[in-house]
Amino acid sequence: MEFIQSLLAAMQDAVAQGVLWSIMTLGVYITFRVLDFADLTVDGSFATGGIISAMLVSHSVSPMLALLAALLGGMLCGFVTGFLHTKLEIPGILASILTMIALYSINLRISNFASNVPLLGVSTIFDQFGSVLKGVGSNVISLIIGLLFVVVIISVLYWFFGTEMGSSIRATGDNEYMVRALGVNTNTMKIIGLVLSNGLVGLSGALVAQNQHFGDVGMGTGTIVIGLASVIIGEVLMGHRFSFAYKLASVVVGSIIYRVMIAVVLQLGLKSSDLKLLTALLVAIALSIPVMKRKLFTKVKPAESEEEPND
Repeated sequence: MEFIQSLLAAMQDAVAQGVLWSIMTLGVYITFRVLDFADLTVDGSFATGGIISAMLVSHSVSPMLALLAALLGGMLCGFVTGFLHTKLEIPGILASILTMIALYSINLRISNFASNVPLLGVSTIFDQFGSVLKGVGSNVISLIIGLLFVVVIISVLYWFFGTEMGSSIRATGDNEYMVRALGVNTNTMKIIGLVLSNGLVGLSGALVAQNQHFGDVGMGTGTIVIGLASVIIGEVLMGHRFSFAYKLASVVVGSIIYRVMIAVVLQLGLKSSDLKLLTALLVAIALSIPVMKRKLFTKVKPAESEEEPND
């Protein structure tokens, strides 16, 4: 009975965390699926957003303004990667790695060379919301705030990628050479996509930092793998059909399911030090499922065609 209660409590926390981290996953989806760009800046920009938010809130700045600053900080990180790739013609994955490495030192400077910025006794957006909804659990408050942000972000992204600029970004990811032949500056589209993506990643890092009441310069380690795992899990479970808004929603669902799976496995006795290994296995399994499906169907179809003449 105690195990079931602890499991339910862990799953409630996992769902709330999954929604907050899903904002980062939406940013990863923009570069990984929409722009077709392998962006590793995420590991650095997530921590940048968390550190900026924690430092500002700890110095009595409004939590909402801190979130805005984190959003802008993440966007700047994406711009640097885009500049290195498009203007200096550094390969995309290498440009993002260079930015990610540089951000560790920059994040230390932002935090005044403190690896951890505590927010104990400091009012965050979750504390302010909790003071309004008295008697509501912290997990519920985190879930409500996360859902509000997710709904607004998905609505804005759905509108933006339906505009001429958004459509150009999507077309750049599909076929860069064709779009360039139509007169679209694909370098600009890449920069805008990277700026938008890392802005969301920074915002997610800021929300996570305020929710856990501390920011850490290493909090972004492995973020890109978590984001990819969430994207792939959502796509495998919910498919690629329907509208763009449905695909964005599937990313959020994937993030929640990933967190729930981690919580369940931890409750079953897995050590927290093994989470990186578990995440890698989940990504490998999720990536292999579509390949296995294609191989299975290619084997079934010839078998069916051979049986038809005998009938």
